[in-house]
Amino acid sequence: MAPEKESNGLENYAFAIDGRFCDLEKDGEGSDLSEEDDKNKLAYCVTDIPPWYLCIILGIQHCLTAFGGIIAIPLILSQGLCLQHDSLTQGHLISTIFFVSGVCTLLQVTFGIRLPILQGGTFTLLAPSMAMLSMPEWTCPAWTQNASLVNATSPEYVEVWQSRMRALQGSIMVGSLFQVLVGFSGLIGLFMRFIGPLTIAPTISLIGLSLYDSAGMNAGNHWGISTMTTALIILFSQYLRHIPVPFPTYSKTKKLHTSKIYIFQILPVLLGITLSWLICYIFTISDVLPSQPEQYGYLARTDLKGDVIVQAPWFRFPYPGQWGLPTVSLAGVVGILAGVISSMIESVGDYHACARLSGAPPPPKHAINRGIGIEGLGCLLAGAWGTGNGTTSYSENVGALGITKVGSRMVIIAGGVLLIIMGLFGKIGAIFTTIPTPVVGGMFLVMFGVISAAGVSNLQYADMNSSRNIFIFGFSMFSGLVIPNWIFKNPDAIATGVVELDQLLQVLLTTSMFVGGFFGFFLDNTIPGTKRERGILAWNKIHLDDSSNTLESSEVYNLPFGISSCLSSYTWVRYVPFLPLNAPSSQDKPGVDSLETNKQPGKPEPSHIIRSVAL
Repeated sequence: MAPEKESNGLENYAFAIDGRFCDLEKDGEGSDLSEEDDKNKLAYCVTDIPPWYLCIILGIQHCLTAFGGIIAIPLILSQGLCLQHDSLTQGHLISTIFFVSGVCTLLQVTFGIRLPILQGGTFTLLAPSMAMLSMPEWTCPAWTQNASLVNATSPEYVEVWQSRMRALQGSIMVGSLFQVLVGFSGLIGLFMRFIGPLTIAPTISLIGLSLYDSAGMNAGNHWGISTMTTALIILFSQYLRHIPVPFPTYSKTKKLHTSKIYIFQILPVLLGITLSWLICYIFTISDVLPSQPEQYGYLARTDLKGDVIVQAPWFRFPYPGQWGLPTVSLAGVVGILAGVISSMIESVGDYHACARLSGAPPPPKHAINRGIGIEGLGCLLAGAWGTGNGTTSYSENVGALGITKVGSRMVIIAGGVLLIIMGLFGKIGAIFTTIPTPVVGGMFLVMFGVISAAGVSNLQYADMNSSRNIFIFGFSMFSGLVIPNWIFKNPDAIATGVVELDQLLQVLLTTSMFVGGFFGFFLDNTIPGTKRERGILAWNKIHLDDSSNTLESSEVYNLPFGISSCLSSYTWVRYVPFLPLNAPSSQDKPGVDSLETNKQPGKPEPSHIIRSVAL
């Protein structure tokens, strides 16, 4: 779930226009704002339109914030797809996931939840995908593990990895139809009634814990480099995040002067990776790192994949079915469903956090239903395009809204366009495949650890002084580690006589998040306990509160381009779960573009925002 981020004293301009919904009184407080309230004010809230250059700069920052998660997914999947030694294809996968993430972001911001929330690859589908690819029939041939034997252009090798990708595509596409159904039918509310903190905590935590092997394999290629990368990310994100860095700045009013920027809090992962990457480059050209493949530390060199950038095309347009016609297996679909359910519940929490940080009212039910449905549609598109993954809302970018104090959805639209552009240029994806594997391993150590801790943080809603809750959580977590590990070591233990059933059980029982989430769900709903003890009351208060059908809500969450106005005269609209109820809205007035409200006149030059994201 998205953790709430606090402000760190960044300068902010007070609103120049009165009467907007993000200026309205809250909780009965007076209009006189304290100094702390004034410091936490947004420079632009969700319906504002910042200057075009500010949209581009902040859009770039949101792309950089999401880079770590987006890039990590193809790099992890490449191991199950037998692509460890085919960097060019890895670059194509990165370009494809960039492109699809941009398309899904535009769909979500324009027609979905309509909040400034970026879409990208999801780790919740990574665990069942790797479990599916670890089945005996999809185990990589031994010769694909030897770089000297791999010919990336040979038909045999191409069929090896594309057959696995097509099986993954089909499972994701069918599984995403379930999310589309749940979203557009309004069933997400029913799911949330039975799923509480004791189900979510082990499910999300086991996503990170189940990937420990991938992190260890990458980091183990050179523990010195990976430790340095981890230490730098920790240093920037934890110890130096409150320390501003002076940068020279020019403005019309103050002329040339210095301004303090909290650069370490804004881009800690990117700074850590870039600095480690640079040090590896210096060690490579100075021959500090070994030059023989059999020597320890060889994989930390930066010249191992130098020809990939040259071979990669300048322009490459990803298209549906680029790896062939997808295939479907029952085992893969059921495994993906476990990840889809987790992704849906996590996104609901992200929607509420994003609304708070962008100055929007709490999202109404129709907007949440539409957001979940559009995410399902995004997973369907990701499967069709062949990213090997789906899409979900990015918690990291939700937190970035609290840092920049810019909650405008136009910024995220700009970020989505930039992701599409990067997906069209093949050399951009190729550049990221040249990151040394120990640097990637160091990033994984931090990233997967944070994912595990984010899952545990959901226990704050439950009474953890209760022996009932301690038992449920402990048993679910331990079972989610023990059972998949045993199945991996004894793949022939499951033999029911029905091949399809064997495959289904193999995928489910080797998916840690499914095993832990299933036990958490079953025990939490069957062992007697009060709703307060289980955390259901606090959980529902946070995630199921519905905002009234007010003018302020309709300005944010109604459909764009006057669609809500056109549908308002029909009575059947009230029976469609993902359409807004009839309500007056300034968006629906003729002659007004309902995608965004008009620009705010008299807005001061937002140079402080530009400085806060510029390197």
